[in-house]
Amino acid sequence: MKNNIIRNSIQKSLSYKAYTELVKQLASGRKTTGPEQTEVRINFTKLNASRMRRIDKTLVIPEKAMRSFKNIDKKQTWLVIMESWCADGAQTIPVLNKICEVVPGIDLRIVMRDENPELMDLFLTDGTRSIPKLIILDNELNVVHTWGPRSRTAANMVAAYKGQNGKIDDAFKESLQVWYNKDKGTAIIEDLVELAESRMASENKE
Repeated sequence: MKNNIIRNSIQKSLSYKAYTELVKQLASGRKTTGPEQTEVRINFTKLNASRMRRIDKTLVIPEKAMRSFKNIDKKQTWLVIMESWCADGAQTIPVLNKICEVVPGIDLRIVMRDENPELMDLFLTDGTRSIPKLIILDNELNVVHTWGPRSRTAANMVAAYKGQNGKIDDAFKESLQVWYNKDKGTAIIEDLVELAESRMASENKE
């Protein structure tokens, strides 16, 4: 059942190029993905289109990290659950794409959360449909790892702020985006290197 849901979702998925083109078209047409065509989500879609373009142009994956990713010698699918209005997603998906561009065995695919509720409900975070969610699959579509919706560092920042203030507000969301810009994908890359190396270590023991 689980593999069937994953397989069906992949069949509906988009490449990174197709996804960025979709976001660009939505932004220019004052629209967003998902059923809630609110002004807030429309504005975030436009902002995220700009964010992704900037990251695509400026992001550099450190060579040490790339060596870890290039050691992935078995085919994988990196399936990401997203929506165009998701600010964390816009900061994340270009990083994943940069990695997948240089590791030929990894195929990056993107699906919309609200169009794939069965898939989303297989990969909840603390009972919530939090995105982005990365599902790393082997060649038989078995789940190797999951990651998201944020790096461990960003998740700790969110947890600390919630602990002090009870909830996440707009001021924190803005400060988180400033942090993302300064971090330049480092925390995400470090998390994914750890996952890649743990997988290699596990395989070497088998």
